[in-house]
Amino acid sequence: MSLVDLSEQFIVKLFFPLYKERFDSSRKLEVDMTALKAGTLAPSFQLLATPDQRLSLSDFKGRPLVLIFYPADWSPVCSDQLSLYNELIHDFKNLNADLVAISVDGVWCHLAFAEERKLHFSLLSDFEPKGETAKAYGVFREADGTTERALFVIDEEGKISWSYVSPIGINPGADGILEALEALQKKSKAS
Repeated sequence: MSLVDLSEQFIVKLFFPLYKERFDSSRKLEVDMTALKAGTLAPSFQLLATPDQRLSLSDFKGRPLVLIFYPADWSPVCSDQLSLYNELIHDFKNLNADLVAISVDGVWCHLAFAEERKLHFSLLSDFEPKGETAKAYGVFREADGTTERALFVIDEEGKISWSYVSPIGINPGADGILEALEALQKKSKAS
């Protein structure tokens, strides 16, 4: 067993009970009322992807964009969720879509996490000012200082065509994203 595997096991055993208690709480959040819905113009953003590179919403204009908000690098559910999207990256590309994921973790944390998980899409840091982009999309968890587990599909013109907020402790999978992208593709071919 490698040092990385041992470290990961240690982190999961140490923090998972705290994570589960903190993020899987049964308190009712009114996220559905605040998260941006289909038909809304997507708020612009410009976030760090690396210490010296920023990506903005306008960088993806002309192509559909899958925008993933997730609570934290290294957490069990987030690791599984982003690994799933990494496995499906070719399906997203075949539907002419780009994919980026956003959390409030710092850029260095993102780089280490992406390297360890061998992710082939950008992780953007909504670190400073903390959660500004998540707040603009209505998916910032003020009490926890993290984001909701939220998915947005943004069309070629920068409008949200589909959105979904998952319970924080549940991996939302990719079916809804793929269906939304297929619907966009059909709409594009019809026009």
